[in-house]
Amino acid sequence: MTMTGIWIMRIGHRPQRDKRVTTHVALSARALGAKGIFIDTGDRVLEDNIKSVCERFGGDFQITTGVKWKDIVKNFDGVVVHLTMYGQRLDRALETIPDDRDMMIIVGAEKVPPEVYERADFNVSVGNQPHSEIAALSIFLDRFTSGNALYEDRDGKFTVIPNERGKTVVEVPK
Repeated sequence: MTMTGIWIMRIGHRPQRDKRVTTHVALSARALGAKGIFIDTGDRVLEDNIKSVCERFGGDFQITTGVKWKDIVKNFDGVVVHLTMYGQRLDRALETIPDDRDMMIIVGAEKVPPEVYERADFNVSVGNQPHSEIAALSIFLDRFTSGNALYEDRDGKFTVIPNERGKTVVEVPK
């Protein structure tokens, strides 16, 4: 599969209410191969937290908050995928979504404006039951990328050593 950059656009972030959820959207996006995330509401603490993870565990994931989502999405030169409970089934959509172009995945925090449905090239449903945007994004990215990003070495200062019990995080010698 030829894969170019995958970007996330988070619409409707409410810093006091959604700080953990949006953090987890960003961390999931990073872990599953996205290049970066745009968030419509300014949130310096969120930016600093995600940048700290990138500094420690590597990768070139980017985060930008306080953007005008309409401008970002309008000017994006690639495929726009909107994850929504009301879209086309994921298994059917994956057959038609091109993998040789940049992709912007729109993930809402609250009710998404109707323009999002209109602008999206694909409105994709990850199941037809209420669930979290973290789960929807994770399932979509895992299936779209065949899980290829999960165990990539990102040249970080630290790495996690998988083991059956316990937590092993080691500093990587430079």
